Amino acid sequence: MSDTTRDATGEVAPAFELPNVGPGEDPFTPMAAAAEYDSLVILFQRDYYCGNCREQVADVRDRFDEFEAVGALPVSVLPESVERTRDWQEVVELPYPVLADPNSAVGDEYDQPNRFGILGNAFDLVGRMPLAVVLDLTGAEPTVYESYPGRTPGDRPDIDDLLDDCRACRETDD
Repeated sequence: MSDTTRDATGEVAPAFELPNVGPGEDPFTPMAAAAEYDSLVILFQRDYYCGNCREQVADVRDRFDEFEAVGALPVSVLPESVERTRDWQEVVELPYPVLADPNSAVGDEYDQPNRFGILGNAFDLVGRMPLAVVLDLTGAEPTVYESYPGRTPGDRPDIDDLLDDCRACRETDD
């Protein structure tokens, strides 16, 4: 069980466009996903080397059909270059979009946690913490339905909690 805290906001989600090295549109935008999905689960990763990140995306990959069944699209965002993100995708082989955020600009827009000040800002593996955000795509603009900022490298929401959030987004559209 995760000790990740929930932070529901209902605020309009920051818009973004990032290169996608996985399946789907390239570049990727949340608005484009809204044409097919009721919710978007954005998994902000810590670093190319993060074992907890690879474990998380593998768990989501294993349950990808469940996300699709509730009208949700998982998306993984890696704070790396396109080339490095492509290398990561070749290892993890995700059936959903894998986005490169080389300057961590989108992670910063979504308030991805960071610790250890200047040192943490300089080295993602040391300072950047995980973040999972569920966007509700059922309205005119994507809104933040739920946010799960990690306090430690392994602090991530349960897959069942993410799926419950996605079901709730779908119900708001009915």
